[in-house]
Amino acid sequence: MISQPLRHVAVHLLTPLLMCFGMALAYLGAFHQPEPNHLPVAVVGASPEVKVLAQTLKDKAGDKLEVVTLPSREDAHTRLLDRELSGAYLPDAQHPELMVATAGSDTTAMAVEKVFQQVAGQQGAPLKITDVAPTAAGDPTGQGIFFLLVALSVGSYGCVAVLGAAGGALRIRVRATVGLVAALVVSVIGIVAAAPLFHIIDHDYAAIWAMSWLYSAGIILVGLGLHTFLKHWTTLTLMVLFVMLNFTTSGGVYSPELQGGFFGALHAFWNGAGFVEGARNLLYFDGGAGFGGHVITLILWLAAGVVALITAAAYEKRRAEATTGPKHAAPHDDRAAEEEMDELVGV
Repeated sequence: MISQPLRHVAVHLLTPLLMCFGMALAYLGAFHQPEPNHLPVAVVGASPEVKVLAQTLKDKAGDKLEVVTLPSREDAHTRLLDRELSGAYLPDAQHPELMVATAGSDTTAMAVEKVFQQVAGQQGAPLKITDVAPTAAGDPTGQGIFFLLVALSVGSYGCVAVLGAAGGALRIRVRATVGLVAALVVSVIGIVAAAPLFHIIDHDYAAIWAMSWLYSAGIILVGLGLHTFLKHWTTLTLMVLFVMLNFTTSGGVYSPELQGGFFGALHAFWNGAGFVEGARNLLYFDGGAGFGGHVITLILWLAAGVVALITAAAYEKRRAEATTGPKHAAPHDDRAAEEEMDELVGV
């Protein structure tokens, strides 16, 4: 028969083991086999040969490519900057050219290059690559914004864990205020590291900082609201929401056009994608390509956090009114200590 101390340890080990299981499912599921999935590309020209080439690509690629024809290089350039295309191929017997926008996604640009290298190779001509939206000098792969997202996320859910473990005696309004101040600090740390320290961001500093605060505040308010109901399971829940599902669907490593349907679908409205794609559009696409929609995504997640807090405040008020004993447990009893350990295990 299992002893009480051993059973006690086993219960506490459940949280990190579930984290391990979830991380394996999420990361391996999202990243283990990237391949084109309705990747939008264009063949430029109006000749019959161009139409035949486009149709041949469609037939061979199936669902992997969405192939259209465009009449001119200017049209292709515009649609690349609007992020409606991942690549545009200009066929030529001697000098074929491929236009890409690396800042939109370096891995997507490489996938497009691989496709059209084969096309140009069949013609026996070297392929010229033209990047219409290169990244900042300090971020050659374009993934620096994703790593900024990682830093903001860990800082944010870590603050929730600390507030949940050490701030139980505070009114929820005070916890929320402290959380918003913590989000401010997290966002300042992020922009300082990304801009003057590592030069991942080289302009629009104030706007990127504001997006960072929106993103961090949304996580913290959602987390504080959930903590009222989930207690020591809050950290695991936040890791599912803002690490496992968030990092994998943000587009920071692979765009949704290189992932399966589930992760691509979450990309459309998850907060990490809102931050990463919004920052890219602001920094490299002149604030176009749907920038406003991504900011709205961050605002909606912040609004969801406000709703969660209001719900939690109402619940805590009813619970306090129904309780005849002390409103709060002693801050240093065994139960509180165990909850604090569970909260902080994921940080």
